[in-house]
Amino acid sequence: MTGGQPEWTIREDAAVPVLVALYLRQVCGIRDPEELPALRRVPGYDGIPRSDDEQALLEREWRELWAMSVEPLAHPSPVPLELVEGFEDVLALPVGRAEALRAVVTPYAAAALEFARHAHARYRSDRAARPGVSYRAYASAIAEHERRVGRRAHSFELNVQVLPLAQRGVWWIGSLTVAVTDGLRSDVVAFDTAIHPIIAELA
Repeated sequence: MTGGQPEWTIREDAAVPVLVALYLRQVCGIRDPEELPALRRVPGYDGIPRSDDEQALLEREWRELWAMSVEPLAHPSPVPLELVEGFEDVLALPVGRAEALRAVVTPYAAAALEFARHAHARYRSDRAARPGVSYRAYASAIAEHERRVGRRAHSFELNVQVLPLAQRGVWWIGSLTVAVTDGLRSDVVAFDTAIHPIIAELA
């Protein structure tokens, strides 16, 4: 609160760890979370079929990585983390809790890093080309929400990951985090419409 007035904080990014986790999800054939679309220009899994138990273990270990990648402060690892070979300092997995995932993802290190860094750089370039647009988009949605409900917006925090997903939309991927397609994010009118329900839920 500042001077008794509510505050809101929105952080927008295309975080490399999030992009890496999604790349690995796709190339390793992990289905969770089922509602989140695939990444564009990333191949699917073409390896040998896994047993149900093997697939379930892999998905459980990936979900733990996903939670730590999306909201690391809210999902600290209960055990020490160890860097995964080939991923530099971008990917670390819980010691003794992600051995199946570690074995499966290691061959994809170089491709995952290249994809994630390219997507992150493209996001930063797009944002730099439109200074101030990011803030105005959210401020406009919040102002419209305040007009509709007839009061100031409550204080809230929101993290927005702008991702190269194959379908346009907005999806909750954490308790305070949504994913939005990069194409939708760059469409001012469509994004304003799409983000309003998120703002209304929080504010």
